[in-house]
Amino acid sequence: MAVVRGFEVTEGVLGRGMPYLAFGEGPTLVFLRWFMPDHANPTGLVRRAEVKTMAPLARNFRVYAVNRAPGMAAGTTMADIAREHAEGLLAEFGAPVDVLGISSGGSLALQLAADQPAAVRKLVVASSGYRLEDAARASQMKYATAAAAGKRSLQHLATQGIESPVKARLAGAVAWLADPLVRPKNPADTLAFVRAEDTFDLDGRLADITAPTLVVGGDRDEYYSVDTFRHTADGIPGARLVVYPDTNHLGAIKHERFAPDVTAFLTTPGS
Repeated sequence: MAVVRGFEVTEGVLGRGMPYLAFGEGPTLVFLRWFMPDHANPTGLVRRAEVKTMAPLARNFRVYAVNRAPGMAAGTTMADIAREHAEGLLAEFGAPVDVLGISSGGSLALQLAADQPAAVRKLVVASSGYRLEDAARASQMKYATAAAAGKRSLQHLATQGIESPVKARLAGAVAWLADPLVRPKNPADTLAFVRAEDTFDLDGRLADITAPTLVVGGDRDEYYSVDTFRHTADGIPGARLVVYPDTNHLGAIKHERFAPDVTAFLTTPGS
């Protein structure tokens, strides 16, 4: 156990091999992590940043920040990953839990709720939607395939959504230089997950989600359009949609209203 930003953080592994960090006090909230190159718990500055981002929720919940299991086989689907998570969560908690999926974790959370309803009590999907949009899909695949080939790859992610050609070139150059410091330790895991998310598309399956659902996004998200957020919420029976103005992909989960909105949704009976 270690203390990070004032929280006692414990580390563990769910039954199917998914690593997690747990911190905070209160009812269980499972946070399915955003896209992470390595299927491991973050360390150092990245761990501190994760705890800081989740801190407003950890004041009211026991947050379990869960990552995908290492050693992901080629050809794994999002449904396969969701099944593993359902088995791990039910073995750990013995009952459905509240699930917060952010970005790529939102893709997984939607698949989990659609396929494995017994594992999910309430669902929050943030900065994510029923499928990846084309530009995001292309940048992730370029990143993962380059990393798997041992090439510099971070620039493919760093330039996503930057409209200014000058800013895009500058961001790409910085990412190209920084790439050796943050390369995936197991690029095969990265590529396996990216390929799973590349084919993820719940259009036509959203009505299968029976858990009360909140969809949250920003109207300037670089990866998902407001139309995608709206389509996701409209397809889930009774789902609510919150869109923050002048807010980008990461800004949505750091927005001053995010933690209060999520907390109110999870703690209000019948919401």
